[in-house]
Amino acid sequence: MLNVNTAVEIAFVLIGAALALNVYRLLRGPDTTDRILALDTLGINAIALLVLFGISTASTAYFEAALLLALLGFVGTVALCKFLLRGDIIE
Repeated sequence: MLNVNTAVEIAFVLIGAALALNVYRLLRGPDTTDRILALDTLGINAIALLVLFGISTASTAYFEAALLLALLGFVGTVALCKFLLRGDIIE
């Protein structure tokens, strides 16, 4: 039977592999929009790693850091998309 620690370790490996694939897409993306999407997905995977690390250490500080990273990632993605569409961020 699978316990929580083993599941967390397996999730660390799988999310680490997803991070590596995201970095590959970020560096080799054929278009700017693909790179923005890869950067956004990279942020989501980093949030998942923070949550997993919080589960493995039983600390709530990592959950708060994951929440802050999610907010910053959202604002950054919106700003990059507005820059691509309009050429400036603030009008």
